[in-house]
Amino acid sequence: MSQNGLIHIIDDEPIIHEVLGDLLTTEGYEVESSLDGEEALEKYSPDSCDLILLDLLMPGMNGIEVLKRIKKIDPQAVIIIITAYASVESAISAMKIGAFDYIQKPFKHDELLLTIERAREHKNLQNENIRLKYELSRKFSFENIIGKSNVMNNVFETIKASAPTRSTILLQGESGTGKELVARAIHQNSDRANAPFIIVNSGSLPPDLLESNLFGHLKGAFTGAVSDKKGLFEAANKGSIFFDEISSLNMETQAKLLRVMQDREFMRLGGTKTIKVDVRVIAATNTDLEEQIKEKKFRPDLFFRLNVIKIELPPLRDRKEDIPLLVKHFLDIYSEENQKEIIGISEEVMEVFVNYEWPGNIRELENLIERAVVLTKTKQITRNNLPPFLYEINRKQGSAGMSSNNAGTLKEQTQRFQKNWILEALRKSNGVQKKAAQLLGVKPTTLNEMIKRMEIDINNLDS
Repeated sequence: MSQNGLIHIIDDEPIIHEVLGDLLTTEGYEVESSLDGEEALEKYSPDSCDLILLDLLMPGMNGIEVLKRIKKIDPQAVIIIITAYASVESAISAMKIGAFDYIQKPFKHDELLLTIERAREHKNLQNENIRLKYELSRKFSFENIIGKSNVMNNVFETIKASAPTRSTILLQGESGTGKELVARAIHQNSDRANAPFIIVNSGSLPPDLLESNLFGHLKGAFTGAVSDKKGLFEAANKGSIFFDEISSLNMETQAKLLRVMQDREFMRLGGTKTIKVDVRVIAATNTDLEEQIKEKKFRPDLFFRLNVIKIELPPLRDRKEDIPLLVKHFLDIYSEENQKEIIGISEEVMEVFVNYEWPGNIRELENLIERAVVLTKTKQITRNNLPPFLYEINRKQGSAGMSSNNAGTLKEQTQRFQKNWILEALRKSNGVQKKAAQLLGVKPTTLNEMIKRMEIDINNLDS
């Protein structure tokens, strides 16, 4: 492949191929030629072709038909039409059905090269947008909500069932359990994925300013309103709006939110015009809203409107079997980010992690892993890379466990987690230890020793 990519010339005049071929190869392009539409369609490959120069007037299959067929094969194909002056109207019609631009015969070389350069920039922008959408999809897909515990499997099933619907979602869970990540995953796996996802930090603004942000305002609606402003509901139209910690909304704002959810319309502050919107509401809270209702701090009618589909996100202390998976996930992220080769954590550190209660949940674990990766000078995270308080807590909890005649159970639990982690990696790699070792971030020899020590039967991984 040449430095500038491959351009496919489709034209029934051999002299055009000769002239364009010499010009484009001199400019660093690779050239492929077709003398008619049938030949072009047989040769065309979206993976190798970067740009197409297509003549409109050809015997047999004309340029418009070739354009339609290529666009059916590859909607992202970038096509420049070559046309005589008399066919400019047809060229404009071709642009309406997907051509990038057109040039007239006889064309100037500089004009052609400039059009090709603009088309290449357009192609690069297309590719970047596709890449960003793919990365966004990966980032907020279910695979990034880590867990294989029973409670998390229940969460996954509810997300999968509810994401494609229009239903309102209420996420309940302690701080740090991943409510925003789940909200994004719901949005990203719905038919609204290409529309906006707007976050409202409900408790971070005074009530008046929050309402202005939500519904917008007209110039002069209040002191400081020097111009008209659209609100977040307008910005989220056709998409989703996520209310983080919705329990912090005051009663008046709750009433206005309820009206928007019921009627799908609102007015800007200071305005009289009704604005209609189509927005899916996803709300999150770390408090018990039913208790808030009893205390007259939350409207029952808004609660019932929000509580269509409720997803309970478990605290990390209730899903400790997921800790090794989460550790591996965050080690991969922050090792790459800090350009370090970290093979894993010591057994001692894993024991501490499993025994700790994680009041800050997944967010606290992630922060500790990031800190450890930044501070470590070795390829393994050890106790020296973690805050001393973790070991003090672990020592006290271990002592309490032994006084209750539970000595040894923590070690057994840790070994069970490690064994399950290894089994999962072996299953994913179809029993190939080298691939499993890569997934686990350990050397193949280390994995082999662990398999022998734990008496894992690699021929019976489902047992």
